[in-house]
Amino acid sequence: MSTIPSTLLGMTIAPGATDREKLAVTAKQFEALFVRQMLAEARKAHFGGEPIFGGQALDTFNRMQDEHFADVTADSGVLGLARIIEEQMARFLPAKKEA
Repeated sequence: MSTIPSTLLGMTIAPGATDREKLAVTAKQFEALFVRQMLAEARKAHFGGEPIFGGQALDTFNRMQDEHFADVTADSGVLGLARIIEEQMARFLPAKKEA
């Protein structure tokens, strides 16, 4: 069973943020989580042979490396998944009131 890594919590929602800002942060968090899951599954693939180096320390390093890569990828917007999610979900936000 997997838990949400603490680095995801680094993408925090500012107090008083608008619904759209909250949605943008949440979409980035989802993208980071999605990328982490993809990397974790890719690491499970074995392409023959046994690794020369290994063990718990290397596993921990790889997990931390994947978490950082996922956070940077989501924050940069290079994949665009968060933007697409935000645009699609924004349709369900209440309409802005004219001042």
